[in-house]
Amino acid sequence: MDDKYSKYFSEQSLWDKLRKFGKAAGAKVVYAVLLLFYTFQDKSVGIKTKLSIAAALGYFILPTDAIVDLTPIIGYSDDLGVLLFTLSAVAKSITPEIKAKAHEKLHDWFGEINPEDLQEIDKKTF
Repeated sequence: MDDKYSKYFSEQSLWDKLRKFGKAAGAKVVYAVLLLFYTFQDKSVGIKTKLSIAAALGYFILPTDAIVDLTPIIGYSDDLGVLLFTLSAVAKSITPEIKAKAHEKLHDWFGEINPEDLQEIDKKTF
């Protein structure tokens, strides 16, 4: 992931994007974002890993990516690809506590979610 996207990442801009477009992006995308965000916040995670995460989250936040995000489902497919790639790269840094926080926040926003809907994401983090 190109570091040029990391300049678009900030905690405020991430929460703003999730508030505005989280439902449209869907539970899978939001779950991947939350996993990366909570991993980024972990003090034990190294700077190189944090830079990769910041770039992926910056790409997610940036409204002018490869496929326009305003198009439901299809518009977030490129974001999901970037997020999944980054999750695979940083998987060893994702702890059970991070997963629990992501699941809790996801439940707050989406209610009950079928665990099978998140399998693609969870496979990247084991």
